[in-house]
Amino acid sequence: MSTTREQPIFSTRAHVFQIDPATKRNWIPAGKHALTVSYFYDATRNVYRIISIGGAKAIINSTVTPNMTFTKTSQKFGQWADSRANTVYGLGFASEQHLTQFAEKFQEVKEAARLAREKSQDGGELTNPALGLTAHQVPPSPLVSANGPGDEKLFRSQSADAPGPAERERLKKMLSEGSVGEVQWEAEFFALQDSNNKLAGALREANAAATQWRQQLEAQRAEAERLRQRVAELEAQAATEPPPVSEKEGPGQAVEQLEALVQTKDQEIQTLKSQAAGPREALDAVEREETQLKVQDLETRNTELEHQLRAMERSLEEARAERERARAEVGRAAQLLDVRLFELSELREGLARLAEGTP
Repeated sequence: MSTTREQPIFSTRAHVFQIDPATKRNWIPAGKHALTVSYFYDATRNVYRIISIGGAKAIINSTVTPNMTFTKTSQKFGQWADSRANTVYGLGFASEQHLTQFAEKFQEVKEAARLAREKSQDGGELTNPALGLTAHQVPPSPLVSANGPGDEKLFRSQSADAPGPAERERLKKMLSEGSVGEVQWEAEFFALQDSNNKLAGALREANAAATQWRQQLEAQRAEAERLRQRVAELEAQAATEPPPVSEKEGPGQAVEQLEALVQTKDQEIQTLKSQAAGPREALDAVEREETQLKVQDLETRNTELEHQLRAMERSLEEARAERERARAEVGRAAQLLDVRLFELSELREGLARLAEGTP
């Protein structure tokens, strides 16, 4: 049955599990990530189904009947047995609120399926409203897939809704043997995987930060070593400097010597200024004339370069125009060649027809 005539009435996300058919104790996860689990209502057959699609196949395709029971085994995990599919489904939710919403919707759908059965039985026909078939028909029901009907098929037993006593006891034993601790571990397994991935990312960031700090520490050590060497060099230089003025000479005599030296230097400066005053003016005039000549030469050169640039621009424009004309000529020649080829082809076909018509 395709979901084209079914309408989703509730959807949530959860980790999907199925009981291990070999041990009847352990849970087998349907995938590494949470899947969308939805309630669907088929108005044509008056049937409610729980469907979850993983990739190109249906992980859950369970028709809800009044005999089903959804059991909460922990704060985030719930399960129910499907006698038609001969398995037990388990759902691990992200929070207790999502589990409660799914369980409440399960009760609503279960009550709606019970009312539909009673209404059908009151009609007097021995039909199963959950399947929309008579008790003598046992056709296969196609599995709903993400790509449409017909990709996979699931053949379900057309037995009565109420399982027999032996089947009921077997299901009770299957549920009772399941360890609560194992169920909780399976439900929290993928949450722990997500936490592990986050911790691994944080560890990588911490390692990168530690590497950066190590590099900064090495740089600071190199800077400290450089400063230490600089201090050693300064100490060695201070040790080789000449000793200061002897205390016997006294500070007064040293000051007098310095003043005399300054006066001598001032006199020499005045003498040099008086000697260089005349020639300096002449040199300044000559330099100004030379600078003016250089400026004139540069202006003349600049003008010549501008003329050359304009001439090159005109040549470039002419070359571009010539290229456009050549391109247009090539286009016209190509068109003319196409026309000639077409005419030649028609002539060849005419000659062929003429040759065929000649006895």
